[in-house]
Amino acid sequence: MSATVIRYQTKPEAADENQRLIENVFAELTATAPPGLRYSAFRLADGVTFVHVVDGDGLTELTAFKEFQRTIGDRLAGGPTRDGATTIGSYS
Repeated sequence: MSATVIRYQTKPEAADENQRLIENVFAELTATAPPGLRYSAFRLADGVTFVHVVDGDGLTELTAFKEFQRTIGDRLAGGPTRDGATTIGSYS
């Protein structure tokens, strides 16, 4: 299985808004449960670095994700970097 890892930094004043928008994506995922999609998002200890791991399709079709993407450029201080990754294992 392959996944995509996205890492970026937000402006300090935009970090909480970025987290709120990500939480909206998870709320929509809970409501719609797209089959075959695995998605995780992390806010690192520095408070401004975010890491997303996406495996599967369907994320970009979500209304909440489109809203997250719509203003991402205004919130970014650095990045994003996008890397492909191979899943070795996963435990939930």
